[in-house]
Amino acid sequence: MTQEIQSSIPSAEPSTVTIEPGPHALPGDNARKVFIKTYGCQMNVYDSTRMADALSADGYVQTENVEEASLVLLNTCHIREKAADKVYSALGRLREMKKLRHAKGEEFMIGVAGCVAQAEGAEIVRREPGVDVVLGPQTYHRLPQALKQARTGKRVVDTEYAVEDKFEHLPDPTKTPGRKRAVTAFLTVQEGCDKFCTFCVVPYTRGSEVSRPLSQLITEAKRLVDSGVREITLLGQNVNAWHGEGPDGKEMGLGDLLYKLAEIDGLARLRYTTSHPRDMDDRLIEAHRDLRMLMPYLHLPVQAGSDRILKAMNRRHKAADYIALIERIRQARPDIALSGDFIVGFPGETDADFEDTMKLVETIGYAQAFSFKYSSRPGTPGADLPDHVAEDVKTERLARLQELLLKQQHDFARSLVGKTIDLLLEKPGRMPGQIIGRSPWLQSVNVDAKTSQIGDIIQVRITDVGPNSLFAEVAGS
Repeated sequence: MTQEIQSSIPSAEPSTVTIEPGPHALPGDNARKVFIKTYGCQMNVYDSTRMADALSADGYVQTENVEEASLVLLNTCHIREKAADKVYSALGRLREMKKLRHAKGEEFMIGVAGCVAQAEGAEIVRREPGVDVVLGPQTYHRLPQALKQARTGKRVVDTEYAVEDKFEHLPDPTKTPGRKRAVTAFLTVQEGCDKFCTFCVVPYTRGSEVSRPLSQLITEAKRLVDSGVREITLLGQNVNAWHGEGPDGKEMGLGDLLYKLAEIDGLARLRYTTSHPRDMDDRLIEAHRDLRMLMPYLHLPVQAGSDRILKAMNRRHKAADYIALIERIRQARPDIALSGDFIVGFPGETDADFEDTMKLVETIGYAQAFSFKYSSRPGTPGADLPDHVAEDVKTERLARLQELLLKQQHDFARSLVGKTIDLLLEKPGRMPGQIIGRSPWLQSVNVDAKTSQIGDIIQVRITDVGPNSLFAEVAGS
């Protein structure tokens, strides 16, 4: 799902030629094949998997080769401007591929899903006549019906927020024909956002915060474990805003959900992402203290270290609040590693504001982090703010911040050398006998483990640090 769409045909300007639908042959064999390109966050990865599940009932099998697909789906992200630009660039190439395939009498359909589809559905069909289906994040369970309509010649745009629960209409994710389940899996527990940070499009593309019911989540998690999954990562735009009704009728939060999931036999590890500092409550911190299967890694974005900029972002917390929260979490789970998100060059950010961000990073110490230059998104309050920062200033600040964050990441990795850790083995490595596993802190680890199998959790000793991964040997060997 991560293959880039390639074509020897260069991109062209939007064409006024309409592709007449008709009874087309399928390429290669008799099975319809779908290629899914996923942009953006882990929730989009989960959504892409569920779209493939929905399509399996319609006779589709997934392919990693766009050239043999009869359907190409772009599952899009609207967080940054370049992400949307990439989508339109890919659609230009796909338009030319569609002309060639239809000239051969082959079926070739194009669908756009996700947040760009939600935000720019009408614009997509205006600019790209080759697109057959446009679906928002809340309506992708209707994909098979949309494709059926599109085959009659009707271009389908479905970006209304669904009244029905899409998860109730999706097939069991563990029973998709031909799909081999990995040992790790995502599970969306919450969607949407009510925080309305001034830089963010999520409330406008994903809608208000909605939590899936407890019973639905327990059922899906048990099915995943029964199919061989050892580690589940809970997903949500604000995952720690999840709430639901417990068996006793009382309100539950994410901490309570983690305790319930920890009771599932066969489940070895739990994670969750992405969190908001305002929703990090006592019960969730207690879960980090009590549940050894809840991995000691927390992605908790702060975005900036300046109180003035945090207020302009509508984050509704101060830098000191964030630092105090991290101290409480570390008291509960001393071995926890922190990850975060940072935006530099938000409108009005001064040199002093940026230095406050650098001080916060130095104070916290991150094992990993994601940092970006501010990108104005149309329709968000931030786009209308005055005093936008010059591009060269944003570039210089980002370089300084990333240098510090990268040093902290390397320092954390080096601190593990010589230590023995538990490693979940996930997939074969490049070398014979080598297996790649995942550390408790989400790092990729290479180990020679000839007598172990994918899905095993073994003890290894970290021996060295590479640019993007760790190296280890089986403990006691």
